[in-house]
Amino acid sequence: MINVPLLDLRAQYAGMKPEIMSAVEQLFDAQQFILGPAVAEFEEDIAAYLGASHALGVSSGSDALLLALMALGVGPGDEVITSPYTFFATAGAIARVGAAPVFVDIDPATYNIDVRALESAITARTRAIMPVHLYGQCADMNPLLEIAGRHGVAVVEDAAQAIGARYHERNAGTMGTVGCFSFFPSKNLGGAGDGGLVTASDAVLYEKLKILRVHGSHPKYYHALIGGNFRLDALQAAVLRVKLKHLPQWHEARRANARYYDERFAARPDIVTPIVSPGNYMIYNQYVVRVPNRDAVLKGLQDAGVGCEIYYPVPLHRQECFAYLRYAAGAFPEAEKAARETLALPIYPELAEAQRDYVAEQLLRLV
Repeated sequence: MINVPLLDLRAQYAGMKPEIMSAVEQLFDAQQFILGPAVAEFEEDIAAYLGASHALGVSSGSDALLLALMALGVGPGDEVITSPYTFFATAGAIARVGAAPVFVDIDPATYNIDVRALESAITARTRAIMPVHLYGQCADMNPLLEIAGRHGVAVVEDAAQAIGARYHERNAGTMGTVGCFSFFPSKNLGGAGDGGLVTASDAVLYEKLKILRVHGSHPKYYHALIGGNFRLDALQAAVLRVKLKHLPQWHEARRANARYYDERFAARPDIVTPIVSPGNYMIYNQYVVRVPNRDAVLKGLQDAGVGCEIYYPVPLHRQECFAYLRYAAGAFPEAEKAARETLALPIYPELAEAQRDYVAEQLLRLV
């Protein structure tokens, strides 16, 4: 039996330990832990990588979403349209500002929001659309942006899993009104703890985001707005700035692993591999397959030493905390079907050939 973790951050760290420790040591020597040069330099680098006009380091991907909605003035009585098949923070941020999440089912091929069903969900109370670029693949943004523009609503891109993903040569997080990213350690660009990013093209909106990041203070100790403590730690910025230089090659390593899996499973129609839409550059934050008898396959892989995970077992409209929205079982059949059938396999860049072979062999044996 070969042990294959779902993610091996120690292998990644081993290859860059001197770089990271040097950056951390410089920060400790400077003793500038709150904002300061480390954060400003990282923001400059990440904005250049993304082609974003403005980039603001924040405390987490969850806080990026919350901050974006606060800056847009979304609140009680408003509605925000999003996907029911995503990490909780997407809809959680909407609820936290007092707005109502309005769900639209997913496209079964990409797991992203089904743009064909989007317009029918728009009402007079809709203030924003929040597409999620799930698993590292962009949602179908051209028609989505056209619909949003026609109805005069903002677009908040949840690009937490998609830093570096592209849609017709445009980077995830730079197409809408605001882009939101996560640097949770498991992401393609992961920190040494929590961290996130907000991008914006509008300079006025960027300045508001910047003020809200520090409790709405501008100048210091003077508050025209009520914000929060949404700062990115300088320590995280220093680590992320080192890792950012390696991100393109990590993306390509993930894509190579995905091609290998695609080829190994091509002759098995009962194993549905990820479908990448034309014009999309997918960065495979997760490699997710559909399989029959998913739970039995999951247990079999775990028993064989293969790390795997379900993203996500319960769609958001079926979460207990959202019972007040009164969505019944079956309201979004594609999201519910995906929750029953999908499974994520190891895809990280440092995956050895022997490990990759073993994962494929075990899945083929179990399905």
